[in-house]
Amino acid sequence: MMTTGTSTDPRPATGKPSMRVLIIEDDKDAAAYMAKGLGESGYTVDVAHSGKDGLLMAATEAHDVLIVDRMLPGLDGLSLVRTLRATGNRTPVLFLSALGEVDDRVKGLKAGGDDYLVKPYAFSELLARLEALLRRRSGEAGDGRETVLRYADLTMDLLARRVERAGREIELQPREFKILEVLLRHAGQVMTRTMLLEKVWDYRFDPQTNVIDVHISRLRQKIDRGFDYPLIQTVRGAGYSLRAPDKAA
Repeated sequence: MMTTGTSTDPRPATGKPSMRVLIIEDDKDAAAYMAKGLGESGYTVDVAHSGKDGLLMAATEAHDVLIVDRMLPGLDGLSLVRTLRATGNRTPVLFLSALGEVDDRVKGLKAGGDDYLVKPYAFSELLARLEALLRRRSGEAGDGRETVLRYADLTMDLLARRVERAGREIELQPREFKILEVLLRHAGQVMTRTMLLEKVWDYRFDPQTNVIDVHISRLRQKIDRGFDYPLIQTVRGAGYSLRAPDKAA
């Protein structure tokens, strides 16, 4: 079962984008308590009540941070995070657990968690740890590189995870977002399939696989369809490039 909540206070006056959090917690009362508190603190909140539902949401939707209970039905929290990391998902993870021994915390961090909070906890500490994870992620995005990428009439905000073309917002899946980010950072250059596979999946795949072509096709439907000119160009025998007519770029 999955439920989705939205922020009750997106803090528009601060100019800060609302950060999106996924809570994966089988205790519905505990999840509702967290969701309410985070919503009141300006976060957009999604909730999953089982490991399998949480994995599906984490893998197919973009979130800024995950809060994962270790003891989950269907798929435990450690296995869930290991699976995400194995597929290249680097979303920060805060583990929540009643298992608080040193070995338990070490297992959580080794599984791919970024922080570990033992139950029962103070909500103020949970909030502080989330903010620390988000600052760390923002720092990684801002290590000398832009946090807003632009090319022609296309804009990508890396912190808000928002993409617009000609003022129209475009919803992208996490892989599509990452592929587009790579193309934007190398606009005008040819990116081979192997280069895209290594940058997006962090693994060396068989260069004959069509996974890139499939994702590019989906990305084109969202980025190019219905606009004045296409941006994603196929370079025959080489790969793909983000290019616009001279007058547009």
